[in-house]
Amino acid sequence: MSRGNLDLVFLGSSLVGIAWYLCLWALGLLGCWAARHRYRVRPRSPLATSISAPGVSILRPLKGLDTNLYENLESTFQQEYQNFEIIFSVAEANDQALPIVRDLISKYPHIKTKVVIGEEVVGINPKVNNLIRSYRQASNDILWVLDSNVMVHPGTLARSVDALEGLPPPGSPVPRRKIAVVHHVPFAFANEAKLGSRLEEAFLNTNHAKMYIAINTVAIESCVVGKSNLYRRSDIERVNGTLKPSSAEDIHVDVQLPRGLPAFGRFLAEDNMIASALWHELELRHDLSCDVVRNVVGNMTLADYVWRRVRWIRVRKHMVLLATLLEPFTEAVVLSIIASLSFRYLFAIPPWITIMLHYTIWLFIDMDIYASLAGHPLPAAIRWGFLAAWAVRELLALPIFLFAIFGNEVVWRGNRYQVLRNGEVKRATSSHFSRLRQIMGSSVDYYEPVIQSSQ
Repeated sequence: MSRGNLDLVFLGSSLVGIAWYLCLWALGLLGCWAARHRYRVRPRSPLATSISAPGVSILRPLKGLDTNLYENLESTFQQEYQNFEIIFSVAEANDQALPIVRDLISKYPHIKTKVVIGEEVVGINPKVNNLIRSYRQASNDILWVLDSNVMVHPGTLARSVDALEGLPPPGSPVPRRKIAVVHHVPFAFANEAKLGSRLEEAFLNTNHAKMYIAINTVAIESCVVGKSNLYRRSDIERVNGTLKPSSAEDIHVDVQLPRGLPAFGRFLAEDNMIASALWHELELRHDLSCDVVRNVVGNMTLADYVWRRVRWIRVRKHMVLLATLLEPFTEAVVLSIIASLSFRYLFAIPPWITIMLHYTIWLFIDMDIYASLAGHPLPAAIRWGFLAAWAVRELLALPIFLFAIFGNEVVWRGNRYQVLRNGEVKRATSSHFSRLRQIMGSSVDYYEPVIQSSQ
């Protein structure tokens, strides 16, 4: 290649690199602005005291003793809302979560509560199998599915119903289309000094939240995590996970596929697929409420953190391949390399200046995201530990991605699966993956007993 052609390649690459860099900064700043606008003011909803509020069934699938389980479940009983029921579901009668549930039912006898024991197997996903019976027994059309490892503010349900019914949260425009899903950003806090716990906390409260909020603000595609989702059963009953637009005329097409929640038992990321189905099949939209769900991260080792990231990268690879392949180029380390090389070639700016400015502003934005979600700046007591975890998380992002992208096996709740197209899964039979996890020292789950202050 001649010197002139080489110069053109460098010039084109530098221009593309700077354009990409500026686009990512625009997305990050959008996430920061949206977080400030949405989460720093959380007014009380009129539904909190309304006797005519729509009925809501809160579904909480349980398995074992998650960290902070008592407080997580108790937050459901403390909702400031006049018309809701709670349905807990477990797969087995000897599940360790049941004594905690019974204690809470005794403590709050005025709350309509039901316990469903026994799963109905409709697919490979154990969470869906656990939920099926409570999904069918729910008294209300509006369902709030909450994972057992999160806790919520007392005003969350009322504000979420506002959003579902079309009342915009602070700063949001009036939705142009019917809202089918209201979801919540997870905000993590680690009560353990384990490195994996700190990394998960740093990841969820900065980069993940920033991109999640920005993507949902742009709202050109479905992007939902499943720790806390509010939707209508009548909408779920109209979709089957094919992501093909449906209408009243073709509602009975594809009769070989079930509709409703059972249709999503074949997926590992059933929450994301439900939201995508409502978006694409019914052309409905999603919204974030102005609340977060608090996720206490328990005893997570470094290996646990790595395998968790590996799992969801491999799932996303089979659901949104192009977006997944672009993920490394949205991370701070790769972007700093792209920017420093591009600015040096085009403007002769020393790379150390670009890198210093890049990380300073990047960290400032991430800390502002944290403050918006938490309602306060990063506490001084955890500042240096959090910043160290933040730096390690950024450095690990690319190696974890490179390892994850070339595999298809994942482990979830102690079971090994092979991820297929569109995020469907089947049980894995090979043993190489398990041996690798054992070598790295990964635990199977993070269940821990909870000390109950009420006893």
